[in-house]
Amino acid sequence: MQATSKPETLSPRTRRGGKVFDDENLDLLSHLLDDWFRIPGTSIRFGLDGIVGFIPGAGDAIGGIASCIIIIAAWMRGVSYITLARMLSNWGIEVLLGTVPVLGNLFDIGWKANRRNYALMTGSLADPQGVKRRSWLFFAGLCVVLAAMLVLPMLLFLWLSVHLLHGAAALANR
Repeated sequence: MQATSKPETLSPRTRRGGKVFDDENLDLLSHLLDDWFRIPGTSIRFGLDGIVGFIPGAGDAIGGIASCIIIIAAWMRGVSYITLARMLSNWGIEVLLGTVPVLGNLFDIGWKANRRNYALMTGSLADPQGVKRRSWLFFAGLCVVLAAMLVLPMLLFLWLSVHLLHGAAALANR
C-alpha cells in the first residue's frame, strides 16, 4: 500500500534565502549601488547604479533589477504592504527618471532609492507603525503632486484660451 502525504507548503513570507537577505548583505548592496564611490574633494557619492545607467538601453534595466533585491527581501521579512508600495514608488521614480539620458543618471546619483528602501525596510522592522504612518503621508503627498501635474496644465490651457479669445474679440471689434 502506498502512503499518501500532503506536500509541505511554506508561507511566501518566510526567512528563505538564508544569509542572502541579512541586514549586513542588504546594507552592503544598497551602499554598493548608491554611494560606494566618492568624488575627491566633495561630499558627492555615487554607486554602480549611477555608473551602469550610462550603458545605453541595458544600464537602467540592470540597475532596476539589482534594486529589486532589497524590495524582495523586505517582502520576505514581512514589511507592511504600504511600506512595500512606498519602496516600489522609490524604485519606480528612479527607474522612470533614470531613463532620461545623462540627467537621469544625475538624478539616480541624487535620489539614492536603494539607500532609501533599505532605510524603509529596517525602519519598518524596528517601528512598523511609524513607518506605516509616514508611508501613508508620502502617498498623500504623491497624490497631491500628481493631481497638480494633471490640473495645472488644464488650468493654464483654460487661462490661455480665455486670454486668446478676449484678444481675438478685441481685434474683431476694431
